[in-house]
Amino acid sequence: MALKKEIEEIIEPKDIFVGSKTAPVTLMEFGEYESEECAKANEVVKQILEHYDGKVKFNFRHFPQTRIHQRSLKAGEAAIAAAQEGKFWEMHNVLFENRRNLGTTSLKLHSKEAGVKSKNFLDNLVNGVFGWQVQDDLKEGIDRGVKEIPAFFINNEPLKGKATYANISAAIEEALKKTKKKAPAKQRA
Repeated sequence: MALKKEIEEIIEPKDIFVGSKTAPVTLMEFGEYESEECAKANEVVKQILEHYDGKVKFNFRHFPQTRIHQRSLKAGEAAIAAAQEGKFWEMHNVLFENRRNLGTTSLKLHSKEAGVKSKNFLDNLVNGVFGWQVQDDLKEGIDRGVKEIPAFFINNEPLKGKATYANISAAIEEALKKTKKKAPAKQRA
């Protein structure tokens, strides 16, 4: 009698958000961890989430630029590995803080800093266990027309212009206005 191998559910980046689950606006970024521009955008996103607390939820998708940043793919895999323990955002921020030091051994050290406890973390990285999830994000980004990073989408609409606080917050304000128009008016008794 053959033993059935347990199928392990992998938490994918498309399912990982920070912010209120019921927020009317979804901010999505395609980026990677070695990019200086993405690191700057990460600081802007932190400000946005603080300012629009309860109104915006954020989703980060991986778009590694492997021709110029050879370690960005493994860094994305490391973030997904951390997500399996509920530590995606901790790892996300640690990776940006250490974006110049993302070798595989360093990623293992960063995972400890993020609070990841998995004994298989390094093996999973070496074996590319979460590579498909990074590739799925990359493919979706290409399908959405992403050509350079960081690339932002607000309620699935691409952000026009640079990823500045002013541009992102203006797009969020516009999206909030649209969601208010769609909300049914409350009737008086």
